[in-house]
Amino acid sequence: MEVKIGTVETAKEEKLKKRKKLSSSITSGGSDGHNKRGRGGGGSGGGGDNFDDKNPASEIEGFKPKKLKIMMWFLLVVVLMTFSGLISAYLVLATNRTVEWKPFYLPLQVWISTVLILASTFTIEKAKRRIEFHQESAKRWLLATTVLGAMFIASQMLLWLKLFREGVYVQGNPYAGLFYILTIVHAVHVLGGILGLGYVVLRAWERTFNTEELLRRKTSATVLSWYWHTMDMLWIVIIFLLAFYR
Repeated sequence: MEVKIGTVETAKEEKLKKRKKLSSSITSGGSDGHNKRGRGGGGSGGGGDNFDDKNPASEIEGFKPKKLKIMMWFLLVVVLMTFSGLISAYLVLATNRTVEWKPFYLPLQVWISTVLILASTFTIEKAKRRIEFHQESAKRWLLATTVLGAMFIASQMLLWLKLFREGVYVQGNPYAGLFYILTIVHAVHVLGGILGLGYVVLRAWERTFNTEELLRRKTSATVLSWYWHTMDMLWIVIIFLLAFYR
């Protein structure tokens, strides 16, 4: 009877040992497999970085260019609607030509601002085309665009100060009021573009060969160029109305 009890106890101990070994092997195998997937991207043996470099842009999950482009298109629609309302108000008042409507000749500073913003159109286009394969050159063009945008804002501030000193006020002259409103609202939007330029410049400051980062920089520069070109176009329309449709 004692022999049987000992045999039963021994058999139980062996079963427990086998279960422990099986559970430990499963745990170690799972963690190894997880580590392999983390290092090799699915156990392909090529490494995560190399796999990302070979992926096309559409397969990159970390950054979605289409989402950023849709957001910019939505922003541009809002901007265009805002300026459409202001320009419509200008056209109505200019067509009616009330007694209070007293247009004035645009100062030279307006045309200097025009040259600056047209020059920035050229520089941002150069930056957009070079940001992927000529990173150092693109960084210089982005900096040039930022400087030209800042010069444009400074030029506008000098223009408003000059008109104010000459006695051109909003009260009693709808033309002057709309002049200030159109140019100030436009300058605020240009300032927003300068902030966007600062973001792209900071991202493009260091050279990189990472596929996802290059795609992010290229997309950011592209959508920012859309915004900047829109500001240029709106400025041309505004100046044309203020100078030739009075």
